[in-house]
Amino acid sequence: MDMIRNEEKTSRALLVSVDTGGFDTEASLAELEELVKSAGAEPVFTMTQKLQRPESATFVGSGKLQEIKDVCEMQELDLIVVDSELSPSQIKNIENFTDVRVIDRTTLILDIFALRARSKEGKLQVELAQLKYLLPRLTGKGVEMSRLGGGIGTRGPGETKIETDRRHIRRRMETLKEELCEVEKHRHMLRRRREKEGVITCAIVGYTNAGKSTLMNTLTDAGVLAQDKLFATLDPTSRALKLPGGVSVMLIDTVGLVRRLPHHLVDAFRSTLEEAAQSDIIINLCDASSDEVRVHLGVTNDLLESLGCGDRPIITVLNKCDLLDDSVMLQDFAACVKISAKTGEGIAGLLQEIENYLPVRMKHVCLQVPFAQAGLISDVREKGTLISEEYTADGIRAEVVVDEALYAKMKEYQC
Repeated sequence: MDMIRNEEKTSRALLVSVDTGGFDTEASLAELEELVKSAGAEPVFTMTQKLQRPESATFVGSGKLQEIKDVCEMQELDLIVVDSELSPSQIKNIENFTDVRVIDRTTLILDIFALRARSKEGKLQVELAQLKYLLPRLTGKGVEMSRLGGGIGTRGPGETKIETDRRHIRRRMETLKEELCEVEKHRHMLRRRREKEGVITCAIVGYTNAGKSTLMNTLTDAGVLAQDKLFATLDPTSRALKLPGGVSVMLIDTVGLVRRLPHHLVDAFRSTLEEAAQSDIIINLCDASSDEVRVHLGVTNDLLESLGCGDRPIITVLNKCDLLDDSVMLQDFAACVKISAKTGEGIAGLLQEIENYLPVRMKHVCLQVPFAQAGLISDVREKGTLISEEYTADGIRAEVVVDEALYAKMKEYQC
């Protein structure tokens, strides 16, 4: 479905949270502020209320709701973003009282994903996640859920004025699932081909805005969009990377993670995440300059564990170390690889660490190959690394790096 962006004025947003003690409210609001910026709105104010539990009708108490209305009127705010998932009645009640449009955290993240998706699979996954979120919210007349005005929280199915009839949405969801199944079959076929050809895969996973795309570009000149925005990259990108020892691996960039990622998105993107989780090597990249470095690592580790990655080698990499003072260089993370994808600092050490975890052992040998067996040199060019070659009277003298399977074919010509 086509997405409509609001090209008019930038929405001015009030961010609202209820602190029940269940999570770090301050850190979550700071992340919500970045999400709002990524969606193209301007976060102007934040408001927090301490409650044992959110109010069932209006999420916040009546006094706080009046305060929210007053702030929106005085500051001419046109958007309220709530840092939790709201029920349809809560959204309706807040909107009726404040006369300001309301979206919740889940809608915001779904909106950003709809804005960022470029590949066919990404668009299908986003639409499916949006419809899963929309379906239980079809109450009353239903047409209010269409949200035809454009702007933050309205991208995706809303703009196309989809029918809010439940059977229609369920039919569309089934169609999306069938299309995604076909895409997944194609991906499985490519994966089997890579395995058959002995291609080694290395996936970069981690918290959003940790620098995954910048690292991808530094290592492979991939040209992946690299911006200081959450979810700047949504669709996975794959590029070949030749390591210093001569081995080539397939490097995969993946969608970033956030705390309290809506389960609609976790379910929708599970197939893509599983593709990364089934890689031979996993790079868990984290922003070392963030105060939340431990939380970010924990979010990624929890997801990898849920995907069954316990038997995969995981290299923990701390990025953006150029932003840290040498006196506070993360003494608690001595076992981690420390780099700056932007400046190139520590990249050589990271490449060495990847080589240390390669699932195959490479051999660096010199060969004297008869002209009759010149096809072996072609195999080296295709599957190994040809460092040098020289034509002599007795054949081809070559210095090569090959895996054990290829070495077995040519070991009799070693010199």
